[in-house]
Amino acid sequence: MIKYYPKSKAQVGPFIARHYDALMNIGSFGKYSAFIQEAVKFMSIKTGDKILDLGSGTGRNACLMMKYLSPEGSLVGVDVSYEMIRQFKEKCLSFPNARIVRARVDRELPFKRSFDKVFISFLLHGLPQQVRESIIENAYRLLKKDGYFFILDYNEFSYPDMPFYLKVFFKAIECPYAFDFIKRDWKDILRDKNFGPFKEKLFFKGYVRILGAKKSS
Repeated sequence: MIKYYPKSKAQVGPFIARHYDALMNIGSFGKYSAFIQEAVKFMSIKTGDKILDLGSGTGRNACLMMKYLSPEGSLVGVDVSYEMIRQFKEKCLSFPNARIVRARVDRELPFKRSFDKVFISFLLHGLPQQVRESIIENAYRLLKKDGYFFILDYNEFSYPDMPFYLKVFFKAIECPYAFDFIKRDWKDILRDKNFGPFKEKLFFKGYVRILGAKKSS
């Protein structure tokens, strides 16, 4: 497996990919399923929406989104991991209007501007800033006018002010890029990329957020 960003933990190997959903359940103390359902509900998916799921992983999130769509709606997942793609196809087998392509989300993607919503989950924090901005620009290009970009990831917070046990946990599981991510004002960054207004919902005592950013022009 090619490791595109060696300091990142966002791109996982085949073993972690194979057990990714179970690890997320353990890491969230069993709360991941309810949490992701709330996050997807917050997106206000319409039955005919066209959704792009960047870094779609195992398809767990995609399947939840698909339940809101009629046959007129569709979802396209994007991931680089063969193991993640295998699981996505297996999980989404009952949804003929869901498909996945193998591609890097930080490169220009082979789609037209045709999506009502673009979704990315726990990926941006694990990448260098210039790569994050490339992904945001991709989302902007591929959204329809008035479409929404949804970022499910860490909220902005002060690492030194975290409770000790959370500081230890965060440092143990995260890469250096995550420490940079939590310091940045993401609404300001998105405004500079022609997104806004915004809507958001916080989880896990405010350390996690889903941020919806409307394509403004």
